[in-house]
Amino acid sequence: AAPLVAGLCVAAAALAGRKGILAWQAFKARPPTARMRRFYDGGFQQSMTRREAAQILGVRERESVAIEKIKEAHRRVMIANHPDAGGSHYLASKINEAKDMLLGKPKNTGSVF
Repeated sequence: AAPLVAGLCVAAAALAGRKGILAWQAFKARPPTARMRRFYDGGFQQSMTRREAAQILGVRERESVAIEKIKEAHRRVMIANHPDAGGSHYLASKINEAKDMLLGKPKNTGSVF
């Protein structure tokens, strides 16, 4: 009886190994998927809120976000959207408004937009 049990165990291990190899090959053959973050679908609000400002700069909405982290996020987003590099003046003004909102600076009402 022992050789029979040993043979069944070997056969079961072989079948499990074969299934595992086939599953791995199917996994490797699947098409690559994009690993992008989901972006916010809506437009800008009439008056900017802290939540919208945090979403624009890509930082947390908390009150205790470090000033350096806000400035670094502003710099990173502004480099990508600066008007001199082909970006929009409107987006640049919104990015600056978001930084001012999160840093607690007074609102500049002299904006063209």
